[in-house]
Amino acid sequence: MSWASEGSELVPDAAPSWLKPLVDNAKDIKHAYRRRVPPEVLAMVTAANTKAAVTGARRDAAVLVLFSGPTDSPSGGLPDEADLLVTVRASTLRHHAGQAAFPGGAADQGDTGPVFTALREATEETGIDQARLQPLATLERMFIPPSGFHVVPVLAYSPDPGPVAVIDESETAVVARVPVRAFVNPENRIMVYRKENTRRAAGPAFLLNEMLVWGFTGQVVSAMLDVAGWARSWNTDDIRELEDAMALVGRDDDYGKAQP
Repeated sequence: MSWASEGSELVPDAAPSWLKPLVDNAKDIKHAYRRRVPPEVLAMVTAANTKAAVTGARRDAAVLVLFSGPTDSPSGGLPDEADLLVTVRASTLRHHAGQAAFPGGAADQGDTGPVFTALREATEETGIDQARLQPLATLERMFIPPSGFHVVPVLAYSPDPGPVAVIDESETAVVARVPVRAFVNPENRIMVYRKENTRRAAGPAFLLNEMLVWGFTGQVVSAMLDVAGWARSWNTDDIRELEDAMALVGRDDDYGKAQP
């Protein structure tokens, strides 16, 4: 399914001052993303993208990248209260089962563009109130094998998104508003690779209390930290195999509870 159009209401000026560096430089996120992708993985993705285009297997999708936090920051930088909405996909799903992800999914018939798709999917997955959100910008499409999705991340902001929770346990295992400072913290950053690949194919990941954010989502978060100027120096030589990294994930914090 492809969108009939991509028109939508984007209001970049609605971003708070601390989020402006990211919004103003949104076009640089895909470059920062690709810079972190190992050459052999990038070559594989490019080949898969070309094949999907030729066979017609490529589909449109969108995800909601929702930042919440105060409308101003006395320090001028990232406020401690800022958070990012993240889900963990149900382990029974066909694609990307058990992975941390931004809420989102494939375009449906009648969807008018990526913002519509991202908001619709986020509401279905987390119960979030769309009226509380302000879409700010859309990022460039990124192709994700093996699902064949051409994904448009939709950057949005809310000073208070209201409650979020798991709506359908067959699709989503966890819904969490994760503090951005948890992603920034160098102690939570590692590199991860799949067992079937080499260590050279490792990509950036975030080892949090109840989830490992890696793959496409980890790459996008890492790129956003770089572009926004929030990233701090971290140990890129800490490289873990995916199963070993997942074994470190616990379930003893409150990220997965319904957020007020």
